[in-house]
Amino acid sequence: MSPITATALIIFAVTYILMLAFQKIRPYVTVASALIFVALGIVASVNPSLFGEGFFALSSGTYSYSVGSALSEIDWNVIMMIAGTMGTVYLFIESKMPQLMSDILISKMPNMKWVVVALSLFAGIVSAFVDNVATVLMIAPVALAFCKKVNTSPVPAIICIAVSSNLQGAATLVGDTTSILLAKAANLDFSDFFVHDGHIGMFWVVQAGAVVSALIIIFMFRKDNGKISFDGRTKVEDKFPTYLLVGTVLSLIAVSFIPYKDAAAPGQLWKPDITNGIICIAFFLVGIIRELFIKKNKEIVKNAFKEIDYYTIVLLTGLFVVIGGIKSAGVIDVIGSAIASLGSGSTFMVYTIIVWMSVILSAFIDNIPYTATMLSIVPVIAGDLGIEPTLLYYGLLCGATLGGNLTPIGASANIAGIGILRKEGYEVKATTFMKYGVPFTLAAVITGYALLWLIWN
Repeated sequence: MSPITATALIIFAVTYILMLAFQKIRPYVTVASALIFVALGIVASVNPSLFGEGFFALSSGTYSYSVGSALSEIDWNVIMMIAGTMGTVYLFIESKMPQLMSDILISKMPNMKWVVVALSLFAGIVSAFVDNVATVLMIAPVALAFCKKVNTSPVPAIICIAVSSNLQGAATLVGDTTSILLAKAANLDFSDFFVHDGHIGMFWVVQAGAVVSALIIIFMFRKDNGKISFDGRTKVEDKFPTYLLVGTVLSLIAVSFIPYKDAAAPGQLWKPDITNGIICIAFFLVGIIRELFIKKNKEIVKNAFKEIDYYTIVLLTGLFVVIGGIKSAGVIDVIGSAIASLGSGSTFMVYTIIVWMSVILSAFIDNIPYTATMLSIVPVIAGDLGIEPTLLYYGLLCGATLGGNLTPIGASANIAGIGILRKEGYEVKATTFMKYGVPFTLAAVITGYALLWLIWN
């Protein structure tokens, strides 16, 4: 390992330790860490020879991370989507529709346990076709309204919604970025996630994991069996914000079947990288224009912009830059190569290492650059073992997608969910999140791990 790679790994480790230890200053930690990586890149541009031959030399070339490179690492699609959806969700909340939905839910469910299960499964279904973050932002208000109605903490419910959203990201080609990357590398289309070469596809493996995870949720909420009182339904006078939110969801589903440029075949229609973000911003702006010029309600417009969670946006922005920095410093390559070198000669051992190391690493690092790196390594490993790479591809997707549920900062959906709780006055400790995230993740991963081996070994 080169000195700059080791240095970047140390900076990265310190960053995550500080974020886990000091939750209230997470955005400042990530921004400071991002600035350090950018500063190293500036020094590299001023004195290239130092980075080509000296301390900062990489075995694969010189370290390079310019300001432009750092900005390009930021997923503006996610940032725009969070901002736009949060604004629309605020209008949705102000319309009192979440309260009405919670009233209906209360009238249909016998107790708190089944409400959490229902919301979690519903979030999972939506998340198989809509981005995980957007799913959390749309469904969390329903959980908040319900918990306020029954005077209980919304923390467990929203954590379960977030982890369920992450689980279903691996169910379809459009469920998550990692699925899109896998489909491109393995030459899969949408139907292959349901039936692939005569075998059941990843969709059904994920559903099996969802069923087992639901049993875990039922067990964890087994004591919440008290009957829920119901004293009438909230009246909703303005349904337009609901139409905006439904329009956002349907539009996201519609464009999910259009590939991005990198995944499109020659001559095939493709969509820009920020398509989802533009959709979310556009529907929010429609709502704002209506409130401002038709309803003449300037106060709700002002509050809508205030309700956007800038804390979460800054945190994610800093994380994107940090991940780009460690990728440029070769940390991702070192991690991937280390995994590839372990367990040689045994298909089961290599498969096991890929799944569980992916789970562990994705709990702390962004799974997109990690997955992209490993997708280039998997065919080489499969060739050495003399097997088709399908088993290892699916094992990678299973571990990398679900591993983010282990920690509160392991996935963007978790960060968004915790951000919503923070705005409601609930500071979620890492131990509190992991109380729900760890058993949920283990149940889902073990189920997927076993089924994938039985199907594809």
